[in-house]
Amino acid sequence: MTTGFRILKRDRVAAPEIVAEFAKLPVANVSDSMSRMTAAGSRLRPMHTSGGMAGVALTVKARPGDNLMLHAAIDRAVPGDVIVVDAGGALDNALMGELMLAYAIKKGVVGFVIDGAIRDLDNFRETNLPTWAAGVTHRGPYKDGPGEVNVPIAIDGMVIHPGDIVIGDSDGVLCVPIDGAETILKSTQDKSAKEIKQMADIEAGTNDRTWVDRALKERGCALLDD
Repeated sequence: MTTGFRILKRDRVAAPEIVAEFAKLPVANVSDSMSRMTAAGSRLRPMHTSGGMAGVALTVKARPGDNLMLHAAIDRAVPGDVIVVDAGGALDNALMGELMLAYAIKKGVVGFVIDGAIRDLDNFRETNLPTWAAGVTHRGPYKDGPGEVNVPIAIDGMVIHPGDIVIGDSDGVLCVPIDGAETILKSTQDKSAKEIKQMADIEAGTNDRTWVDRALKERGCALLDD
């Protein structure tokens, strides 16, 4: 088997019940619970109209401007998959458009993360399948390869392994590794519960703001309005 031109199988995938719980949580809160160390970069923006995403990573490493392996990945997708494509961020050629989108929806794909460009933007907005991409261009792709399916990939330093959990909302996308997912989930649920209480305190006018001045004093800030 030639490295750089191969299709592998996923050894394992995240449990559906864990994925379902992440779907209920804001990406920002999950990111905070991962120490704010992981992100796919602000270049990846929503290309659909609205709504979030949570699913299992089916990874693609593609030659910039070439979508042969993306086609191969969609053929192999199962319901609940998020197809994540490392295409080097190249924007000269669109990696997919309305026909591939329609086929992916038929296959049960729940979202796309593409470090590259798409086309037929209006169709992405109309169908509203959650999709994040780096850009849009009318110019189509090549279909020659090379590329790889179900290998570890990285987008702006965010590593995605096949079978990991991939989530997204209006703030962006995030990969949650299978190892540690349950711990991250519990931490995020606790954080979200605290934020709900804090919002209630804000509404009631009882939220505690003493930490602000305390932090300023600890950093040597002169508080001349004391």
